Amino acid sequence: MFLTEQDLQRITAFRQELHRYPEVSGDERETAGRVKLALLETSPDELVEALGGHGVAAVYSGAADGPTVLIRAELDGLPIEEISDVPHRSLVSDKGHLCGHDGHMAILLALAAGLARRRPEKGRVILLFQPAEENGAGAAAVLSDPAFAALRPDLSLSLHNFPGAALGHVLLREGPVNCASRGMKVILRGKTSHASYPEDGIAPTFALGLLLSGLTALGNNAPLGADYTLVTVTHARLGEPAFGISPGYAEIWATLRTLTDDKMAELVEAAERLAGEEARAAGLRLEISYEDVFRQCFNSPEATAVLNQALADEGVTVERESALLPMKASEDFGLFRTVAPAAMFFLGAGKDHPRLHNPDYDFPDELISIGSRIFMRAIRNTLG
Repeated sequence: MFLTEQDLQRITAFRQELHRYPEVSGDERETAGRVKLALLETSPDELVEALGGHGVAAVYSGAADGPTVLIRAELDGLPIEEISDVPHRSLVSDKGHLCGHDGHMAILLALAAGLARRRPEKGRVILLFQPAEENGAGAAAVLSDPAFAALRPDLSLSLHNFPGAALGHVLLREGPVNCASRGMKVILRGKTSHASYPEDGIAPTFALGLLLSGLTALGNNAPLGADYTLVTVTHARLGEPAFGISPGYAEIWATLRTLTDDKMAELVEAAERLAGEEARAAGLRLEISYEDVFRQCFNSPEATAVLNQALADEGVTVERESALLPMKASEDFGLFRTVAPAAMFFLGAGKDHPRLHNPDYDFPDELISIGSRIFMRAIRNTLG
């Protein structure tokens, strides 16, 4: 282990400090500031700020030329009230680090401590603290930032803690590991009228009802495979809360989910076609927009091989045939595969641990040493 007990105590305390002050996607200014100050203590060769928003990247260079290895963590918390009695529980109302991104940041800070003492022999290590993972905007913003061109990696690695898997065990597989998903917002505009004369208006009532059932029916919720589709209506609104007005407005929010990007394109086409048909039949104006767009997360063979070797070298137990993978949940790390081979492993947080996004979730600090060991071994195996 490249960390001392004192290192682990200090980094654990820092993780718990991050946990007290969560910030949601796009608002991670103070979190980024805390991370920057911690990184400066490790004397990186370069520190890039405001990357894709509030992103921070620390660069540690070897003496010789070689490939660039990027390790990514996330800055953002969730707009969920934490319900917990831990001493370091969130001090921010209606916000919590309930996905473990505070722990992922701590793992990268552990790597920074190790790299401060011993740089790679060749190439570069980039520790990226990415903003806005939870809404799917952060990875795209980082990759499109002009400053990222100078950081472009040859290999990208990441992890996510995983309640439901044994503490410290790793889930890893080549190929799809997270679903593609996107939030679809359908707006139907008609014409209001007096409630006693609905025929004088154009109400979206029937179209809304048909779309509520029709969109849901586009999903098969089959076993996770190439044909898997799921449409979950998450919100709907009709008219105004008044008894005297026949409505002239409706909106539906639905989450579309597939295992692959190709299948997502098919599902989007089907959903838009259905919405168009119902709007035209009812004489309504139609608006469609998308938010929280996540691409499929796919582990590249080359990057997965690097992680597999590191896991073997560190003697970490790997559950290769786990039914927990691929996940139905989404993760924007998948975009990094468009730049270079990329892979994510899943680090067990305990079979009975509160689940991600639950109000009583907290990152297990025991995972800091395990996660950082795996990444550091991958770095040494690749860069020396």
